[in-house]
Amino acid sequence: MSGFACTYKTTAQGKRQIVSFVIAGDIPDLQSLHLKVLDNSFSTISPCSVGFVTHDALRDLCTCYPRIASAFWRETLIDAAIFREWVMNVGRRDAYHRMAHILCELMVRMKAAGLAEGHVCDLPITQVEFADALGLTTVHVNRVFQQLRGDGLIVTQGTRLTIPDWDKLREVGEFDPMYLHLEHAEAAA
Repeated sequence: MSGFACTYKTTAQGKRQIVSFVIAGDIPDLQSLHLKVLDNSFSTISPCSVGFVTHDALRDLCTCYPRIASAFWRETLIDAAIFREWVMNVGRRDAYHRMAHILCELMVRMKAAGLAEGHVCDLPITQVEFADALGLTTVHVNRVFQQLRGDGLIVTQGTRLTIPDWDKLREVGEFDPMYLHLEHAEAAA
């Protein structure tokens, strides 16, 4: 309902790979409605307020209201599209382009959820968390942030993120918001 969280997996050696960031309004585990055991974990990144709905209540809701079931199915498909894009990001983009891409995605998702105004938002994700999401070291993440700032693509002040040149950051990140399947295109502008 508020705050930031993440979905992650850990290796046998205890290394964490963040596979998604969860923002207010997201339902991070709809798959658990049909799977008895999930293969990932959740963690908060900032103070969060969360809501819980039992599986029985969700199943009843889906049975009684098929359009809600369709909306949940759509949300699960969009989650899968985001996962595919993250695989592309980590597997085929260099660090600079990865960071630009993830910042674009987060800004668009936050705008769509009413959590950003223009290209300004509160983004309490640490460099350690970005490193775990992007398959980089924290030192490399720090260098990339410095480069993005130096190139005038982002301004950070504490947890506040401002993107002064949205079009250029989108270009650098090869960001096409199509995979987010937004209902209202203005969130991607």
